[in-house]
Amino acid sequence: MKILILSAGLAAAALFTGCQTAPPPPNADRGPHGTVPYNILVEASAPGARIEVNGDYVGNTPLNLKVYGDKDGTFHDFGSYYFIVKALPLTTNQYAQVRAFQTGHMMTPEDRIPERIYFDMNQPPGYPGPVVGAPPVYYGAPPVYYGPPVYPYYYGPSFRFYVGPRFHHRW
Repeated sequence: MKILILSAGLAAAALFTGCQTAPPPPNADRGPHGTVPYNILVEASAPGARIEVNGDYVGNTPLNLKVYGDKDGTFHDFGSYYFIVKALPLTTNQYAQVRAFQTGHMMTPEDRIPERIYFDMNQPPGYPGPVVGAPPVYYGAPPVYYGPPVYPYYYGPSFRFYVGPRFHHRW
């Protein structure tokens, strides 16, 4: 009986004991809001392209960009929906390129922080290549509408006011 009570007590102690990970080393770099730093290598087909992050100039390519993200490797929500990296062209025959990553603001999806971003400055914007998972396009087919359904009538709350006696016609 004593062995049963002792084993039950040990099992309860093991159950209610929490686990804690080892603390990070004292010289580890930490960011605001419990974030962790990640490094992104930013390259372009034309070395020396001007790089802007969220509208701020950070340098010219090739560039080692330090980003603070969540511990699971995704972008942290610092109050905006997107983390935007823009590359500006050097010559007139090149195009500006933009990469936007979702941060998870207001329950939107989060994107993983990439290890490398490459900008092809000769590629026209708006056509990043084939889109995986896009529906097939058939010529002559009606366009596909992805918005909410459109109803011809409004089925919301309404108010009716009757002034005077009601007239009933009997035929």
